[in-house]
Amino acid sequence: MTRASLDKQPHEVASMFDGVAEKYDLTNDVLSLGQARLWRKEAAKAVAARPGQKVLDLAAGTATSSLPYAATGAYVVPCDFSLGMLREGKKRNPWLPLTAGDATRLPFKDDVFDTVTISFGLRNVQDTDAALRELYRVTKPGGQVVISEFSQPTWAPFRTVYTEYLMRALPPVARAVSSNPDAYVYLAESIREWPDQPALAELLQKAGWGKVAWRNLSGGIVALHRGVKTQ
Repeated sequence: MTRASLDKQPHEVASMFDGVAEKYDLTNDVLSLGQARLWRKEAAKAVAARPGQKVLDLAAGTATSSLPYAATGAYVVPCDFSLGMLREGKKRNPWLPLTAGDATRLPFKDDVFDTVTISFGLRNVQDTDAALRELYRVTKPGGQVVISEFSQPTWAPFRTVYTEYLMRALPPVARAVSSNPDAYVYLAESIREWPDQPALAELLQKAGWGKVAWRNLSGGIVALHRGVKTQ
């Protein structure tokens, strides 16, 4: 298995990420033209973790995204369904409580976390609605969700250029730097098929989240969505 199909069978997606784990962070930096680090910083600002809080970092991969939360003194649980990613993360950060878990069936009790966050992983989940409900279930009343995900550029001419980059430029760049370039063809296709900003906000509301809002990054290439568990 070198790539997943857009019906997103969990075992296919997990296997694909197992195959890119070693160079995943480096490849992301190259393909995003250095923007990936900025997006991680903005997600960390939105989470605004504080000492003593419990943060679930879902689709954490190698746990690179979890480090800013741990640095604040929060207790962060990096969770992913790719064992290859988790093994790589454990090699780099053996002190973090990396946990295997499926976003649609999380291995946590109700009302545990102050914040649940997922960066660039929600579109790889087979059932988006089920995942958003699970995130809601494990969040404390008054807690929040922060989702960082690829979205739709807001300026039409740029949107056209961006789509061309995804489908034409990304695969050859991935071949040069990735351990599994075919996986990035799937990732480009999944970005193109993903709902835009208002559509994702509507899915959050449908799952029970209140005070839903979003903020665009890099002209809408990425959007940060937030919601609060009001009950």
